[in-house]
Amino acid sequence: MSEIIEIETKRLLLRQWRESDFEPFAVINSDERVMEFFPDLLSKFESDERAKICQSLIAERGWGFWALEEKSSGRFIGFTGLHVPSDDLPFSPCVEIGWRLSPAHWGKGFVTEAAQASLNVAFTQLKLDEVLSFTVKDNVRSLAVMKRLGMTKQPSNFDHPALPEGHKLREHSLFKIKQSQWVATAV
Repeated sequence: MSEIIEIETKRLLLRQWRESDFEPFAVINSDERVMEFFPDLLSKFESDERAKICQSLIAERGWGFWALEEKSSGRFIGFTGLHVPSDDLPFSPCVEIGWRLSPAHWGKGFVTEAAQASLNVAFTQLKLDEVLSFTVKDNVRSLAVMKRLGMTKQPSNFDHPALPEGHKLREHSLFKIKQSQWVATAV
């Protein structure tokens, strides 16, 4: 058990998961717009299991995919944070940054704000040398966030091993940011 890192930004709290987050998380995971670049919508049970995994990894390591709370409303609106992927990726082992947000909160800069705070923790508290992010090659919204974060697109895409050969979502773009790059661009 590690001390749990929680982050406060101007508009957001990145915090440990609560049981009250599970229901709104299930709504997010059953939304076709949110899950457009994932193989399937998640059932309530599958969504709850993912939330419990996020919760237990944060309890174990002190960091992870934090629950994202909008400070002004106190509402759970998704997650943002850092994760060690379990899939056997061509660049494993690594730490990725990722996010998932309720569509009602899209286009307001919440993901970028939370992801910048997550990178700050990655490079200043966790002393990571590099953080990666990846998504389906056509996920324009997430690709734009990666660019806003100062991440660099890698020259080659890769096939995600969790998806079968020929699957329309298999080809992924990979972005990276080194600690030295982040320091140079951090405001």
